[in-house]
Amino acid sequence: MRVIHETLQYPFSTSPEFGTTMEVAPGVYWLRMPLPMSLNHINLYLIEGNKGWTIVDTGIRGDETRDHWHTIFENCLGGKPVNQVICTHMHPDHTGQAGFLTDLWHAPLLMSYGEYYQTRVMNSMMRDGGHWQTSEYFQRNGLTEDFLTQMAEMRSNFTPEPEDLPIPNAYIRLSDGEHIMIGDNSWDILVGSGHSPEHVCLYCKELKVIISGDQILPVITSNVSVSPTEPFGNPMTSWLESHEKFKRLLPDEVLVLPAHNEPFYGVQARLQGLIDHHEDRMLILEESCVQPQIAVGLLPHLFKRKLEGASMFMGLGECIAHLHCLMTRKRIERTLKDNVYYYRSIDPNLSERATPGRHEEPDDEPMLI
Repeated sequence: MRVIHETLQYPFSTSPEFGTTMEVAPGVYWLRMPLPMSLNHINLYLIEGNKGWTIVDTGIRGDETRDHWHTIFENCLGGKPVNQVICTHMHPDHTGQAGFLTDLWHAPLLMSYGEYYQTRVMNSMMRDGGHWQTSEYFQRNGLTEDFLTQMAEMRSNFTPEPEDLPIPNAYIRLSDGEHIMIGDNSWDILVGSGHSPEHVCLYCKELKVIISGDQILPVITSNVSVSPTEPFGNPMTSWLESHEKFKRLLPDEVLVLPAHNEPFYGVQARLQGLIDHHEDRMLILEESCVQPQIAVGLLPHLFKRKLEGASMFMGLGECIAHLHCLMTRKRIERTLKDNVYYYRSIDPNLSERATPGRHEEPDDEPMLI
């Protein structure tokens, strides 16, 4: 996973243990839940209202996360109920316990339109087998039948168990530019795109706090991928446009509460750093495609390690996202030959301008969620 070096300030010297909370702003509490991967935890948040609590993101499915939630309910709510559950976006570490929490408290689920319905589609897909569209996507980008078998096994590992409550059948829509009141504070709904379709962030001007989910992370970079479900999508353009939007809206003194790593100050530098990072990746790809290349052959230019399994899936999707962005900028063209896509730089003078070695180091591996 990528580390980008910037001057960020981390105001908290410790992190909350699983099953505990830490107040990070008046009425805003940070908690963490375990994840079964190298990125071994997710940050979740509780916001205290006058008569109850708002949960922001829920953790991944399974007994371990549920047990930690029960501990928090017993020890940290001060006798108040949970009034509502907000999920910033569709990914299973953010929505995995939404059914359990809303059912336990009879509390509504709040999400953006695109994230709610994409979550329902994702849960259905996990139970389905592969389809020809998925096979075609991978084959046209240079992968083999063996990889498709690996992906089928990975999908089965993430398939919800029968005891996992599904995402609720009803929700309350959150839209960009709206405001919700929690206690005495108004929280602005800021929606970004790229990592997921309509990612919700919660920004409180009075508290100078933004709960950023995966939209703004301080150390690692969120995965921005083209997936088999939308093989001609262009999420990287949306991702870069979202960061420019957040640069316009957020003051630099805001405290960023991310879904991974630690809360930090320095949002303007971080947003610009993320933009610069992806622009650098695209220049690497453009310079690597002076001669036609297939997508899987470009991965060593972006990632240090050999990618396998889930890392290959995410790394390939991110590589294609960069290529599609370059195609919309008319800097890369794509042709289909023998049922495989080949990408070639359009600028005839690029080989003369390319200066190998001046870019950032390749990423270790793509972020998986």
